[in-house]
Formats: sequence, C-alpha cells, structure tokens
Amino acid sequence: MHGLVNGLVNGRSRLTALALGGVLLFAPAATAAADASAPSSASSASSADPTSLPGLAQTDSNIQQDGCRKPSTAVSDRVPWAQAYLRPDLVWPLTEGAGVTVAVVGSGVEDTAGVLGGRLALGARAWGSTTSGQDCIGQGTFVADLIAAARRSGTGFAGIAPAAKVLAVGVTDQTGITIGDVLATGIRTAVDGGARVVDVAVPVQAGTSALAAAVAYATSKGALIVAPDAFDGGGQASNQSPVYPAAYPGVLSVADLAPSGSTPQGSTPVQRVDLAAPGDQVMSLGPGGAGYFTATGPSYAAALVAGTAALVLGAQPKLTVAQLRSRLESTAYHPGTALPDPQVGYGTVDPVAAVTDVLPGEAGVTASAGPRRTQADAMTRPVVVDNSRAEDSALTVGAGALVVVLVAGALGLALPRARRRGWRTGPVPPGAAASASAREV
Repeated sequence: MHGLVNGLVNGRSRLTALALGGVLLFAPAATAAADASAPSSASSASSADPTSLPGLAQTDSNIQQDGCRKPSTAVSDRVPWAQAYLRPDLVWPLTEGAGVTVAVVGSGVEDTAGVLGGRLALGARAWGSTTSGQDCIGQGTFVADLIAAARRSGTGFAGIAPAAKVLAVGVTDQTGITIGDVLATGIRTAVDGGARVVDVAVPVQAGTSALAAAVAYATSKGALIVAPDAFDGGGQASNQSPVYPAAYPGVLSVADLAPSGSTPQGSTPVQRVDLAAPGDQVMSLGPGGAGYFTATGPSYAAALVAGTAALVLGAQPKLTVAQLRSRLESTAYHPGTALPDPQVGYGTVDPVAAVTDVLPGEAGVTASAGPRRTQADAMTRPVVVDNSRAEDSALTVGAGALVVVLVAGALGLALPRARRRGWRTGPVPPGAAASASAREV
C-alpha cells in the first residue's frame, strides 16, 4: 500500500484517487469514533443516525394542507459526503468568500440556526405578502446554508464559502412553485442588491422574454447566474424538456452527482450541462431550528457551484463573468470524454483548483499562491456520509473501487499523464521524487 500511495503522489490519477476515496467512503461509517480527523463533539452518540434525517424537497403541495415544514431535531457532528468530496477546507486559509454576495433566488431564507448571522440580507419578495426572510417549504434555507453556513466547533458541516454574504430573494409561493416573469423580477432584485453570484434554486418549465432579459441584465452588471439543469426529483413534466433559466446560454447549468461520483441512476439530461457537483443525498440545515435535513437534486449541486464561485471571487474580485465562468469550467475535473460531456459538461467543479490555478489569458489577474489539492489530500480525511441511503450505496461503490485500485497497482499506475484535468497532475509534495516535480501544462 505504501508503494501505491507513493505512486499516487508521483503520478496522480483522478480515477485512482476516486477509487481510494470510494473505499474510504464506507469504512468510517462503522468506525466513526476512531476518526481523529473528524470535528470533535461532546459525544458521538449525540449525533442522529444518518438514515434518520428528514427529507426536504424543492416543492411540496402537501404544505397547503399540512402547513409549513416542521423543524428537524436531527443533529450530527460528521462531515457530509459532499463537503468531504469537494474539500473546500483546503482553500479556506486563502478565501472563505468574504466580501462576496451570493443571492439565493428561491423560497426565502431563514436563519433560525444562526449560521448566517449578520451576513444575511433580505431582498424584496417577488411573490406573496410575506418577506424573503420567511421560508415555508425550507428549500431556500437549505440551499443558502450549503453555500455560506459558518464554520462551527463541534460540527463537520459548513457552507462551501462560509464567510460569503447571502441575499435572500423570495420568488415562490408557499409550496415552492414560481413562474418565469416572477423569477425574472427576482433575478433583477438580486443583481440590483449587489450580488456577484445569483443562485437560482427553483427553475421554471418555460422561458419568457422577461426572464431572458433578466439573464442578460445580470451578465451586463457582472453577475454570474448558476441554475440547476432540471427540476429536483423529476418534477414538472418529468424533466422531459429544458428548464429555465439554465437553458439560456448565459447561465451556468449544473447537474447533480451521487455519492459514487457519477450522475444519479436514470438521470438523462435533455439540455446543455456545463458543470456537475454533488447533489444526491446531501445534508444541510433547514427552517425553524438547528436540525439537519437531507435532499436530492440538481438545485443543491448548483448551490455548491455558486459557493465555489464565491470562493473564487473572494480571492480574485476583479474577475469578469466570462473569466469566472471559464475558470470554473477549465479547472473542473474533466470526465475523459469529448467536452462538453452531455452528462456532466466540463466536469465536476473543483474548489481548490478554481481558486489556485493560474490560467492563461487572465491579464491583470493575480492568482493567490497556496495549497493545491493532490490526490494524497483526498485520502487525508475519510468521508463520512451523513444522509439516508448514502452509506448503503457507498458500500457498493467502495467494493467496486477497491478492484480498480488493485488493478491500477498491478499495472504499476502506468497511466499517461494527460493534459489538464483529464488525468490530473499537481505539484509534488515535500519529499517526493525530484523527477516528478514538472507539471504538464
């Protein structure tokens, strides 16, 4: 195994690292108490069984009869799989997104848990008589915390950009439904409120001239719009037609990944996909308290991409929309197929590379120097899955991944060092062989 790890350091292959990560996915589920790298808490027994987390959805017609979503009482001190997969903590010493405003255009945002603090601002609500600080269905709160929840002692969960500001803009009714022209008003409100990143948490089935104009307006004002490539859970027409605003060329369209690192089973995009990110069985906070929920869908993947964009802008605030988009796409982990891939676009978003890579053509932009993610880094903290069904799926993934690792070891890791992000290379850690120090450009 020592030789295998050295092989990973000197000839880093994204596939091999993912395989090892898959093996580690299920191991700590049985031995969480022995995970010294996990955030400490008074007692691991105080954490709810991950399979007991209540579910949360993008829309819910039952709210009309049952009332607003009830608070969750589930707690956890574990690191959610999506967070451990993306490892934003590796760049938090460089940027936590401070000074960047991310608008969450959706059902509203509550901060009963206190994880957004003075960083939450409320924009005018575009639908209904309540304020953007009220979130009956809870999806907007869940998304906002995925983006910017503060780091706290005693819990592994934090937002991707834990120092970013959040601008809540309510555009849905109590059940989570909206329409194109209302969404357009929300986007304009977000941009006029100073958002550099606009996360659209709820798409619509049909575009409108007002929505197209709002997208163009956002781009002209220097705001990047990030949106899901489909409805969560196969809602509204079962995702058999494009959804908006993701179908517009100026919007970054995001697909969701399962804990295996692949798109969820049965997922068939019907429109352009630009990037992918974890979105299946992710964990975050919800309305009414400090308890956790679990949710699945591309709207949560879009939130993680929006948070990554905030990290980048926190380090390089002078980037244009085009530069920001190019950076997110070119530094993604490419899928090894012709780009853009119909399933994952330019690949899986990589917060570490997006912040630290120096790209050609960015005249006048100074990239921050700092720690780069290596495949060895991916093995430094075992991934503990914090949501329903993920531990079972991770066991299957891990078993298959172990086979991949053994085959890779037998081949001596004689894989070609490919160009950027197809088979990713990186800087050599201290003590590595000098012959491995040259990084292919």
